Amino acid sequence: MAVIERGRRPQGAGSPVSKLEDRRDKRPHEEPTFEAFFERQQGDLFGALWLITRNRHEAEEIAQDAFLRLWERWDRVAMMDDPEGYLYRTAMNVFRSRARRASLALRRVARASPVDDAVAMVESREMLVQALASLTPRERAAVVLTDVLGYSSEEAGRWLHIKPVTVRVLASRGRGRLRQEVSNDDA
Repeated sequence: MAVIERGRRPQGAGSPVSKLEDRRDKRPHEEPTFEAFFERQQGDLFGALWLITRNRHEAEEIAQDAFLRLWERWDRVAMMDDPEGYLYRTAMNVFRSRARRASLALRRVARASPVDDAVAMVESREMLVQALASLTPRERAAVVLTDVLGYSSEEAGRWLHIKPVTVRVLASRGRGRLRQEVSNDDA
């Protein structure tokens, strides 16, 4: 068992650090050409992106965009200590950017499309009418005026010629009976 000194990572055989050093020792410090770098990295990058996206076409698109961005800057990227890291970071930035754009487009489409379909509206309206029919006329009026139409208990009281506190009591009783009616229908 290797003893780990404070501030140091394990360096024994099989450790992540030794594997990284082995990989770096096997490659020249600089890639001679972008084409050689591309050939060596394309399979690994595609595999990683496929695991992230779970979509072959999306992974290919992201990989192509990432390699294109590296190719545009190859003179600087080739001189970096870790061009593979830069490639993967670029690919992840492309992935996040595409995900944000897709999310924004989805929200725009969702806002543009009608939320309720006509059948569901008719069914919910019919359920509401049936549930309201089980209330007394005064409870029904209090619930409709305060909860459905959004008037205050003072306004509803003036129109019903009763005190605002009575409107609140009637609406509370009505809501309780509606909850009970809906729970009976679900059972």
